[in-house]
Amino acid sequence: MNNFSRRAALRSFALVSTAASMLLTGGVFAADDTVTIGYAIARTGANATGAGITTIPNYELWVKTVNEAGGLAMPDGSKRMIEVVEYDNRSSNEDLVRAIERLASQDKVDLILPPWGTGTNLAVAPLFAKYGYPQLAVTAVTDKAPEFAARWDRSFWMLGGGHDYATGLVDVLAAARDAGTINGKVAVVSVADGFGIDLIKGARPAFEEAGFELVYDESYPLGTSDFAAIMSEAQASGADSFVAFSYPPGSFGMTKTAQAMGYNPAVFYISVGGAFPIYPGIAGGKAEGVMAIGGVDASSDAIKGYFAAHTAAAGNPPDSWASAITYASLEMLEQAVARVGLDHAALAGELSTGTFETVIGAVKLEDNQLRDLWTVGQWQDGSFRAVSPADRAGASDPIIPKPEW
Repeated sequence: MNNFSRRAALRSFALVSTAASMLLTGGVFAADDTVTIGYAIARTGANATGAGITTIPNYELWVKTVNEAGGLAMPDGSKRMIEVVEYDNRSSNEDLVRAIERLASQDKVDLILPPWGTGTNLAVAPLFAKYGYPQLAVTAVTDKAPEFAARWDRSFWMLGGGHDYATGLVDVLAAARDAGTINGKVAVVSVADGFGIDLIKGARPAFEEAGFELVYDESYPLGTSDFAAIMSEAQASGADSFVAFSYPPGSFGMTKTAQAMGYNPAVFYISVGGAFPIYPGIAGGKAEGVMAIGGVDASSDAIKGYFAAHTAAAGNPPDSWASAITYASLEMLEQAVARVGLDHAALAGELSTGTFETVIGAVKLEDNQLRDLWTVGQWQDGSFRAVSPADRAGASDPIIPKPEW
C-alpha cells in the first residue's frame, strides 16, 4: 500500500458527508460550492499517537461542525461545503514533503492544514511558502518562531518557544524550592528531535539563572523504547525534580519505568502526552500530581463546551494543551475566510492582523505568534489543570511533592 492510498477513501468519505448535507437541503452543489482542504497527517508511525489525539479529531470535528452548519461562510454571504483530501505521512518527513507537494501542485486544494509536531512543521514550512499557503503551525514549539515568521510571512506559530515553557517550569520549581519543598537539583532528559532540542536549549540557561543545578542532563534518540538506564541514572542523581522534554512514546515509557522501579521524585514532569486524556490510564490510575507541558483553564465555560463537543464527536476528550489551540486555529481560519475569502495573501493578512473569537478566548496574534499561553499543567483530582503562569486567571496552585505512585 503506497503513501497515497488513503486519498481515495478519504475523498469518498468527504463526498459522502457532503452528499448527506445536500440531501438535507434538497440541493446539489457544483464544484464552485465546495472548498477543498488538504492535509498530510501521521495515521501510522511514531507520530500517530500525538496526531491521533491532538490533531486529527479536531480537524474532523471542525469539518463536521462547519458542514452541518451549511459550510464555510464566504464574504458574499454564501456558504461552501468542505471536501477533505488527506494523506498518511507515516511519520516520515520525506513522505510528508511529497504529500504536501502533491496537495499543492496536483490536487490544487484551496487550503492546507498543518501536520502534527515541531519537526514536521519545520520540514514543510518552505513548501507552504513556495506555494503561498498560510501555515498555521499550531503544534510547533520553537524559539525561532520570530525568525521563521519573518522569513515565511504567511506562517503562524501558535505554541510558543522552548524558552516560554522552560521559564514557566522554572518559575514553578523555584517557588517550591524557595518554600523548602524541593532541593535545587534537577535531572533532565530530552528527545533528540526539533522539539526536545529547542526545549533543552531554553531550559539550561533558565535553570542556571534561577540557581538550579542540572545534576543529570541527557538526550535520547527518537524511537527509544527502553528507558531503564536513563531513569536509573536520574534516580541516582539526588535531584528532587525529574524533567523530561519528551514526545508521547517517551512520556509514557518513562512513566511506566519510574513506576516499575519505584522512582518517586517530588516533581515528575513530562512533556507531550502528559496532558493527553489517556495519560491517567497509562499511569495505571496514578497520574495525580504529575506535571506536564501546557494546560487549560478547566473552569472556562468555552473550554467545557469544547471538551463536551469533542468527546461527543470523537468518543474521547481532547488533550489539555494543544488540542484547544488547534481548534482555535481552525476557528480563526474559518472567520478569516468569512471576512476575506480564499485568496491566500488576503487570508494571511487577516490572520496576521485580525482578532478572532475562539474556544481559548479572543485571539490576536503578535508578529504571527500566539503569545498568551499556559506553560505548565498538573493532574489534580482527575483533571489536567494549568498551574503556570500562576498570575493568570484560571491558574490552579501546584501540588508539590507529588503523591507517590
